[in-house]
Amino acid sequence: MRKISIFGATGSIGQSTIDLIRRDPAAYDVVALTGGGNITQLARDAIALNADLAVTAYDENLPQLRDALADSGVAVAAGQAALIEAAARPADWVMSAIVGAAGLAPGLKALEQGATLALANKESLVCAGKLLLETAAHYGARLLPVDSEHSAVFQGLVGEDIEAVERIIITASGGAFRDWPLADLKNATLAQASSHPNWDMGQRITIDSASMFNKALEVIETREYFGVSPDQIEVLVHPESMVHALVGFNDGALMAHLGAPDMRHAIGYALHWPQRRDLPVARLDLAAIGQLNFAEPDPIRYPALAQAYAVMERGGMMGAAFNGAKERALDLFIAGRIGFSDMAEITARVLDQIETQSGLIDSAMTLDNVSRIDHIARNAADAAAATGIR
Repeated sequence: MRKISIFGATGSIGQSTIDLIRRDPAAYDVVALTGGGNITQLARDAIALNADLAVTAYDENLPQLRDALADSGVAVAAGQAALIEAAARPADWVMSAIVGAAGLAPGLKALEQGATLALANKESLVCAGKLLLETAAHYGARLLPVDSEHSAVFQGLVGEDIEAVERIIITASGGAFRDWPLADLKNATLAQASSHPNWDMGQRITIDSASMFNKALEVIETREYFGVSPDQIEVLVHPESMVHALVGFNDGALMAHLGAPDMRHAIGYALHWPQRRDLPVARLDLAAIGQLNFAEPDPIRYPALAQAYAVMERGGMMGAAFNGAKERALDLFIAGRIGFSDMAEITARVLDQIETQSGLIDSAMTLDNVSRIDHIARNAADAAAATGIR
């Protein structure tokens, strides 16, 4: 039996992972499940999977979790320290699906145990790619990508030499507002931004898809994970969400990965790697589909993409600043304090402010320094919102 843990078990990625595990429960020994506020789901899954430990990220939810798991034999804990302790428990395979920068510390701790880390938490690579990769190398651990785009690239590179790669193309659905008049974006509501045309994802990721901040992070993630230069990374809007990525080689060939928009593709590949196993996902009928469409992303509609390339050009710790500002701007939009289009404006203002602080941006990449810059960027985003959007 493989020992596995799932961080972010109650989110869409975590639930898809659990769906696959429950189809072959005898193959897995579940060490830890963690979640946020959905205690009912966390407790239900912990019991069903006979997990050793269930952790909620929020201290105030501990009594409810304790009551839900009374007499179950599942240990319970709460808070950030408990998440770290759970990640320190020996496991062969760990799903990192906590949303945001909060997933970095547990992911690093899991790598320190030598585990295979299935990384759905793109923010970890954006904030601290060098640190994450060096930690994996030092402890003999392995990072496997779970974002559908990066899993597609990873699969396209099997048996290939990275030096033969000319370009990597990742696709984007375009989100909820890809066909909206530009003038209407500033009035987009939270409910409208929270509806994705193709994928079933959590609210935060769905809004990030509409603004394409999600894709901006994935551009940076591509550079960090595969070691290519920014000018080798391209983004195409692909409304059908069936071609997840393409790898272009120096002989002019393009290798594409196609599949239904179902995250169990990428999760299952990481779960069973290096083998392929049957997965309960739809098979594409290309004749019925008829055609696939691609377009260049509109830089005015999606300013986050240009910000991602500027972050990569500056280097250092700008990724942590970018992610912190972006996460806080999203908080402000969800809270109704700023408009949809204001998120990109706030992030741009924070990056302009922090970029001048070379001593900060060029500091050593440690977990403490990443946390420090994240905190500074979030405070700067709050200040930008308080002074108004120009």
